[in-house]
Amino acid sequence: MRPFWSLLYLQDIPKLNLNLYLLSMGANLQRSLTATFCLILYLVFQDVNAQNAEINGQIDQAATAQPLTGVSVYLEGTSIGAVSSAKGFYKIQGIPAGKYTLVARSIGYDLKRLEVTLNEGDQVSIDFQLSENFTEISGIVVRGSTLTGGNAGVNDIPGSAQYISPKELERFNYNDVNRVLRSIPGINIQEEEGFGLRPNIGMRGTGVERSSKITLMEDGILVAPAPYAAPSAYYFPTVGRMQGIEVRKGSSQVKYGPYTTGGAINFISTQIPKTFAGKMNVLAGDFGQRIVHANVGQSFENVGFLLETYQASSEGFKELDNRGETGFDNQDYLAKLRFNTDLDAKIYQSITFKLGQTKGVSDETYLGLTQEDFDATPFRRYAGSQVDLMDTEQRQLSIQHIIRPARFLDVTTTFYRNEFERNWYKLDKVRNTSGTSGIGSILDNPGDFQSKYQTIAGNGLDTLLVKANNREYYSQGVQSIIGLQFDNGTVSHNIEIGLRFHKDEMDRFQWVDDYVMEDGAMQLINSGVPGTESNRIHTAEAFAGFIQYTANVGDFTFTPGLRYEDITMRREDFGKNDIGREGTDLDVKENEVDVFIPGMGIDYQLNKNTSVFAGVHKGFTPPGTTEGTEPETSVNYEGGLRYQRSSLSVNAVAYLNDYSNLLGSDLAATGGAGTTDQFNGGEAIVRGAEVELRYNLLERSASNFSLPVALAYTYTNAEFRNSFESEFEAWGEVAEGDELPYLSEHQLAINLTLEHRRFDINVSGKYTSDMRTVAGTGNIPSENLVGAQFITDISSNVFVNRNLTLFGSIRNLTDEAYLVSRRPAGLRPGMPRNFRVGIKAVF
Repeated sequence: MRPFWSLLYLQDIPKLNLNLYLLSMGANLQRSLTATFCLILYLVFQDVNAQNAEINGQIDQAATAQPLTGVSVYLEGTSIGAVSSAKGFYKIQGIPAGKYTLVARSIGYDLKRLEVTLNEGDQVSIDFQLSENFTEISGIVVRGSTLTGGNAGVNDIPGSAQYISPKELERFNYNDVNRVLRSIPGINIQEEEGFGLRPNIGMRGTGVERSSKITLMEDGILVAPAPYAAPSAYYFPTVGRMQGIEVRKGSSQVKYGPYTTGGAINFISTQIPKTFAGKMNVLAGDFGQRIVHANVGQSFENVGFLLETYQASSEGFKELDNRGETGFDNQDYLAKLRFNTDLDAKIYQSITFKLGQTKGVSDETYLGLTQEDFDATPFRRYAGSQVDLMDTEQRQLSIQHIIRPARFLDVTTTFYRNEFERNWYKLDKVRNTSGTSGIGSILDNPGDFQSKYQTIAGNGLDTLLVKANNREYYSQGVQSIIGLQFDNGTVSHNIEIGLRFHKDEMDRFQWVDDYVMEDGAMQLINSGVPGTESNRIHTAEAFAGFIQYTANVGDFTFTPGLRYEDITMRREDFGKNDIGREGTDLDVKENEVDVFIPGMGIDYQLNKNTSVFAGVHKGFTPPGTTEGTEPETSVNYEGGLRYQRSSLSVNAVAYLNDYSNLLGSDLAATGGAGTTDQFNGGEAIVRGAEVELRYNLLERSASNFSLPVALAYTYTNAEFRNSFESEFEAWGEVAEGDELPYLSEHQLAINLTLEHRRFDINVSGKYTSDMRTVAGTGNIPSENLVGAQFITDISSNVFVNRNLTLFGSIRNLTDEAYLVSRRPAGLRPGMPRNFRVGIKAVF
């Protein structure tokens, strides 16, 4: 064989074989260079691996030991990091030797830092247990701000309770509370306008009308515009900016009055972060949807702050006859500022100021469609609603003081004031020579009101009466909750004592404008005088107190509690002719009620995986000022079972609410006259069952995926136990045994998530069985039926890195055209299929 250097002598190669020889030589040279290059790479990487270090470990949730997926673990100040897998495992490789700060971070959990020094070739195992971020200060109990204590606390409550975590809220990024709450059993919802702007929520068979029969809170503070005087929630917290949502039902919610029959919902606002942190979500979609959610905050040793805004708007999905707007524009701003002593101070104290403002404009109406028009074009809106507009502004201020004078004692005191102004300017009635008719009557029987129906549809000559439903509210008070904890070695004691002094008011000052239709456009012909339609003030003053004692004795937990409410309500009706409110025709009505509301819950731990609980408590709803109206009262029973083992969780509850008097309210939202008068419904009984199941279908799999599934089933059977006649439209003439309206007998929610450290895919479905709109029994007449429906949503998050996520979702995946209600006036559709995409960033 020739030596390699002899290849230089080309004259030795025959000319005919020169090209072939060169090709052969090139191939040999290429193979030699490739082998040499691979050898160099091997030696280089072998040396790097020998020098670089590795960190791995497991990340679990504190108190529950459940693995946490999607936690960012990284070396601060570098781009080196990893994300925990479906089993909570993480591994960071290729780390140069040196000193680092290892950080574990996940939304809704306290950030963890750990100093670590690595030498060449080290393989270090570091596990983390992350605690949920519920309070502004780690380790400090904030009484009344949380109802459950998060995932870690739900299973310790001797009663029915649920918690929706920040991670769950991030999966779909809903700004519609109806869609958020459908995963919780025991909640009844009647949709209205498709966006969840003014939801109708009930719990365990209570009425759903404007969420007026449940206790609504934000950070433990009553949030309805006037919770006692006028509880109908025409304002609702912006669910899209919330960090978490808590629900308590049964005997476990006695201390959260004044409405104790169904339950309580608490919205947890974004907490001041422990270190500098923030987020920016920008989403857009069909129907001109635009969402911007941003916040930034920081905590220092003795001060912390948070600034936040949530802005959402849409052009609307309904089609107005004259092509006008049917959407909304909401702007929410929030600021928090906290001052605190050192955590290890002999007497710890903090004071937190919370200031917020929400402005909203929505082109919404109470005018629905006739059955025939809904069947033909379900998303149509008649020309008669073209000037309908809801204009709102809400302001909130709270000052919360916490003091811990001793290890076993803490006191949380909160001063609060909420103000709300709104004017819902909307079509109310139609007038011609034959008289005046409400829009509900016209759409129910268009054949009997042909001329008026044609005017609503844009083709008639009758007069359209548009009512300015102008109201102002305020709600203010101070509440203080004292906590005592001590343990004598045999029994663990926890005592909570709460006091609240509260006052609220609703001021109605309304008028009616007259319009006529000209070529499909409404023209103003007469401006009404403010105060000539409704001119009255409703006020309420209340003192409430409770004491709840929790004793842990071995495997038993006993929780007796007692609530007291002393309420004075007053209505001053100045009449339509006294717009100056001089009292020339003043009609005053007062009502005072004081009531003790007892409750008792017992929990027994059968073994480390299973517990059973039972409870009984008194249900109560204030009666209003209507003469002869009694408080709503009931005796409520529940029993349940909890099972938790690894990733399998089962909660099952059966309940019975036995009403001695059920109340109905005359609200415009229910198709009534809007007087807010209440009606006695007498005896009624509600039976039900709630089942909640969660399980990771890939728990035993060795893959990097998890597939958690969650099922929530609700059974509700509610009926009257006496016969009577009522002016409340949804009741009407009631016979004993009639079923209550707007309650589905069966509800089933399914949530399925495919999780990976780099992405997730989420599917949510909700089935609702047939629902009647008027009290009755047997087969539901078609004119009183809201048919069964199954609505599916899907979303996905792609985690680009620890700071950036891409988001996409489809709501109403199958594009179901479904009916959600036949009130306030006519048929109303749910939202059609729509898409959203966006970017979510954290820092």
